[in-house]
Amino acid sequence: MVIEAGFLVRLINILLLCTLMIIFRVIFGPSAADRVVAVDIFGIIIVGLLALFFLYTGASFFLDIAMAWALQSFIVSLALAKFLEGRHLDD
Repeated sequence: MVIEAGFLVRLINILLLCTLMIIFRVIFGPSAADRVVAVDIFGIIIVGLLALFFLYTGASFFLDIAMAWALQSFIVSLALAKFLEGRHLDD
């Protein structure tokens, strides 16, 4: 299956726009729980971007970085959830 380069570039641009919106949510989130969810979504978007970079360039190291980033994102999500466990949701 061949994916056109122009289509991949459009997908990358859309994910970069989503990344900017997520960074805004991390900075100005109304609560700590919203910020934690935004950090988790940020990690997912980065993994998607790395997968698209792999498809665009064919360089396999992007997949290695994506797997490492996914693991790191999962660990950060667990740590933040544990940190917020005893707090109220509106803090």
